[in-house]
Amino acid sequence: MSSRIRLAHFLPAIALTLGLLAAGCSTDASSTTAAAEAPAAPAASAATETTISITDPWFKAADKGMTAAFGTLVNNTDKPLTIVSATSDVSTMELHEMTMKDGKMVMQPKEGGFVLPAKGKHELSPGGDHLMFMELKSPVQAGDEVTFTLKLADGSTVPFTAVAKPYSGAEESYAPDGGMTMSSGSASK
Repeated sequence: MSSRIRLAHFLPAIALTLGLLAAGCSTDASSTTAAAEAPAAPAASAATETTISITDPWFKAADKGMTAAFGTLVNNTDKPLTIVSATSDVSTMELHEMTMKDGKMVMQPKEGGFVLPAKGKHELSPGGDHLMFMELKSPVQAGDEVTFTLKLADGSTVPFTAVAKPYSGAEESYAPDGGMTMSSGSASK
């Protein structure tokens, strides 16, 4: 009988020890889960730090030839970023700017790319900086979606999709040498 009494005294101690071990395992498991999740948060914020977003992206619908994409590029990082090129399946592309030369507004490739200041914006608009589609491979009608990819100076890329819209603009005429003349009419969307 004395061995039964001793066993009765040890059972609560054994149960308590097993309970603590189980609790310790649960704590370790949740710590392991939390530790496994912890690295994901910095990775997500790191992705945010290198992200450029675009507000109201759109593409000028066209049957052939040249056309352009517009919108507002937003730098979501704490450092300046430079867009050095753009690509698309629908056409070869160039970064373009509008500038005055010899009293005329002309379009030309943007030397050095588009620089987005830290936490800043860069407007792409008709009559200003824009993403130029040089020779469309097929017509892009109003409502079509056009995907293009921006390449940054650090080698990273950012894809975007823009919706094609009808736009008569300032009735610009693209010259084969890359020049552009504009009529005296005003631009309207």
